Amino acid sequence: MFTGAKYARSGDVNIAYQVVGDGAIDLVLVLGWVSHLAYVWELPAMSAFLNRLASFSRLILFDKRGCGMSDRVHPLPTLEQRMDDVRAVLDAASSQRAALLGISEGGVMSALFAATYPERTAGLIINGSYPSALRRPGYPWGITEEQFEGRMRRVKDIWGKVAGMDRYAPSQVDNPEVAGWWTTFMQMSASPGDAEDLMRMNTLIDIRDILPAIRVPTLIIHARGDRIAPIEAGRYLADHIPNARLLQLDSDDHWPYFVDADQVVGEVQEFLTGVRTGLPPDTMLATVLCTNVAQAGAHAIWLGDKRWNQLVDRHHSVVRKALSRYSGREIEAGEQGMTAVFDGTARDIRCALDVRDQLMRLGLRLRAGLHAGECEVGDGHSPARCLFRARSRTWWWARAWSLPTAGPACSRAFRARGLFSRLGQATSLRWPSRRPLPALLSSAGGSGMWHSCWPKASAIGQSPSGFICQSERSTTMSTTSSTSLGSIPASRSRRGWREMSPRAEHCLSLLTDGRSVRPT
Repeated sequence: MFTGAKYARSGDVNIAYQVVGDGAIDLVLVLGWVSHLAYVWELPAMSAFLNRLASFSRLILFDKRGCGMSDRVHPLPTLEQRMDDVRAVLDAASSQRAALLGISEGGVMSALFAATYPERTAGLIINGSYPSALRRPGYPWGITEEQFEGRMRRVKDIWGKVAGMDRYAPSQVDNPEVAGWWTTFMQMSASPGDAEDLMRMNTLIDIRDILPAIRVPTLIIHARGDRIAPIEAGRYLADHIPNARLLQLDSDDHWPYFVDADQVVGEVQEFLTGVRTGLPPDTMLATVLCTNVAQAGAHAIWLGDKRWNQLVDRHHSVVRKALSRYSGREIEAGEQGMTAVFDGTARDIRCALDVRDQLMRLGLRLRAGLHAGECEVGDGHSPARCLFRARSRTWWWARAWSLPTAGPACSRAFRARGLFSRLGQATSLRWPSRRPLPALLSSAGGSGMWHSCWPKASAIGQSPSGFICQSERSTTMSTTSSTSLGSIPASRSRRGWREMSPRAEHCLSLLTDGRSVRPT
């Protein structure tokens, strides 16, 4: 995130910069045509890209002179002057030696710095850049003079408008968030006149002659379908910089912040540190509500598919109306229940109570699990699998009991249910029976196990407490205990229900206050 700009003095010019992260290696990010040190963080994809870089480095960002939060200068500077701004930023940031990551036009400046100051360059990464933007003798991959003049005539007219997205980021053409960010970013970074002058300067640059002088480890990253800088430009850089390595991306995006972000950051990290770490989980603070219809499998058998499906539709309708009333957001829905997210604990509880009462009129008993705390956002196992150890019409907090609820009506929905250990972590839960679960299961004899997940209807059995017993490890459950606790001899019957031994049935009866755990 943007934490405020500092300023380095490069001659008489103030260069705005920011340092993020505290990794062992300094990494200077040199952006392309224009930039704005603060607004660059406003695009979530860009912010995530920068944070990933800062997770393994001491990331140094700056606005080149003439744009963003740095001083505007006229006439515009030469490439050598702008390159010397990098040195001034390194001095101000107390960095003796750093790697450079140059994106688009920033790759040209980075290459020139690496050739000029090899003793201060730990490594060079060039992404989506070129040695020359113009077509020249021996270099047929640039634009023609006519194309160049045509672009110059259009710059002022399109500045601050949604233009060029099909070339910079084809994958984001239909993304209004990126389009809105891009139009504001242009206006905040430079005036139309400055943008035209900067484009003219960048287009006239030719660094082909200095490429053989680069003697630092170099990684060239380039998208095969890049419409700003053709892949041949990346190949030329790799061929003419000694010992450079070329990574070709299967992409059309010139910007590496979207579909290529994970691969690019991973390659940069491995290139600089020798290791590559996975993507950190995206987390949010939320209250998750999971509902489950008690004895859903039994209802399906008794009613038949048609009537059961009609009942499921009515269940979903009831829950969705309640979610709308209490500002919840549906995550997933299935035959046995739904999962939703709320931004407040009290609304979550009131919604669950309301749904419970309405479903009782349909002849359905509801189990509800509630988790309040930090949640990972992304694909994976359903959170419902980790929540259902609640008896019908009771609630389970998966984390802190101390989180606030609103008023006596909410507090009465909870009842202390003791402690149990899941994967070595103590969690608040109290069983209906005073006897501990391992002892109860051990009384059934054998070598099975218990877990707190909610598997498919083909599991051994289910109790109104939401507790599952099975005689073999389920490979689809993420929180199964590996402790040997006791087996329950069983044989499979129709729709996945299993007949249990008298000792096993007695064990489950103790856990559920004497209620049956099988459809009768």
